Amino acid sequence: MELHTINRGALYILVALLTVIFVNVARQYLPRRKSEPPLVFHWLPIIGNAIEYGTDPFNFYKRCRAKHGNIFTFVLLGKKMTVCLGPEGNEFVLNGRVSDVNAEDIYGPLTTPVFGSDVIYDCPNAKLMEQKKFVKFGLTQQALESYVPLIEGEVLNYLTSSKCFQNTSGKVNISAVMAEITLFTAGRALQGAEVRKKLTAQFAELYHDLDMGFQPINFLIPWAPLPQNRRRDAAHLKMRSVYMDLINDRRRRSTHNKFGGIYVDEEPDMISNLMSCVYRSGQPVPDKEIANMMITMLMGGQHSSSSASAWIMLRLASQPSIAEELYDEQRQNLGSDATTRPLSLSDLDKLPLLANVIKETLRVHSSIHSIMRKVMRPIVVPGTDYVITPDKVLVSSPIVSHMSPEHFADPERWDPHRWDHHVEVADADDVVDYGYGVTSKGTKSPYLPFGAGRHRCIGEKFAYLNLATIVVTIVRNMKLRTPDGSDKVPPTDYSSLFSRPVQSSEILWERRRSESST
Repeated sequence: MELHTINRGALYILVALLTVIFVNVARQYLPRRKSEPPLVFHWLPIIGNAIEYGTDPFNFYKRCRAKHGNIFTFVLLGKKMTVCLGPEGNEFVLNGRVSDVNAEDIYGPLTTPVFGSDVIYDCPNAKLMEQKKFVKFGLTQQALESYVPLIEGEVLNYLTSSKCFQNTSGKVNISAVMAEITLFTAGRALQGAEVRKKLTAQFAELYHDLDMGFQPINFLIPWAPLPQNRRRDAAHLKMRSVYMDLINDRRRRSTHNKFGGIYVDEEPDMISNLMSCVYRSGQPVPDKEIANMMITMLMGGQHSSSSASAWIMLRLASQPSIAEELYDEQRQNLGSDATTRPLSLSDLDKLPLLANVIKETLRVHSSIHSIMRKVMRPIVVPGTDYVITPDKVLVSSPIVSHMSPEHFADPERWDPHRWDHHVEVADADDVVDYGYGVTSKGTKSPYLPFGAGRHRCIGEKFAYLNLATIVVTIVRNMKLRTPDGSDKVPPTDYSSLFSRPVQSSEILWERRRSESST
């Protein structure tokens, strides 16, 4: 009797599930309004296309584009995601007016537990623009010039002191290595010597726990009482207290000069700058916001730099001839002592192949595959009958343009030399001041490695400088190749919100002989 009851219950559940699937499929075949973009087919309601999208978003977009064109809607765990591809789609989504589209509602629930309150997406857009203006202190030409020797020193120290590089050759997990190197270089350059001293194993553990807050599930339920979220929240409090202690200590032992901003006992760094900044309202930046901005700067660009640098090393290992071209380029363009003397910012400008290696890697291996905006009111897609309503989330995917043959020949091939004769023409009408200084909107280009619009990455120049200095320093000191000698690179890991090489990616390295011994 009990078995009969169980079988009947299972049958009811099966019938109910089949009914739900039938109704969901039938609704998709009903005529749609001309104002509604095509809907990507899916069997299950709520779940929608989550599995295919989450497994490989780039190929999902590619398949949908081939069937529906540049504009379509798919269902992601109950949310309607309207994707707009191509340069026109990027322009529409990323350069939208604040009254039409909103980034805070999308990213705030995810980033606020990690970065903290009252910064980035947990504040009005006008305040965010002021915070970006404050941070530009660390992105001046003078500041960038000072960073190159600091970054080079960090990389050299790592190549001699890390357990990974104790012999004359070996094998390393390059994803893990580049994550550490980029954390150390960004910490020393952007945040100063005092913060760099704090980047110990304990601090790295806090960073890791915070980083685990960027899990896809936290887009939906960031408040969920999951173990990684409890560790995330505890790590934020501890990391914030580290910065607060630094700030309080400076206030105790330092004095303002008559200009009201320089702390005389310290090198001028980002903390001292933020301690002297004042909002337009007349309010000095609160210490808690300074601490949260410092956390944001440490983490905000680290994912992209870590991923990009790992991909560069993997590509150079798969094509050692390009690595040797980079080495020869230094010797030819920087003088007879090119590979032994300290680097300067002006040196980087004399290395066009280096620039092309970085550009090509950022084209093929974008760290962010989807950029999202909440629709605030009905908006018409220019040149179409489509009206995107507030029940949708708008999605842009610059990597689709990066990998489209209409913009780049043989797009899936990594070829730095494709940029040798590529000339980008600046558009005078494509610049704007969102409140933190004149910048390019960048939305008209098919190549957008740092995003576009008001939320374009403000640290673009630093990211390039950091990557360039790291690559030059490693190429000066190491030869690289793949473990099996092939030209293949590992697949992309999409399990996090940031696309990156699979975490077990390994390469072989061999220390170069010094110039004097060759």
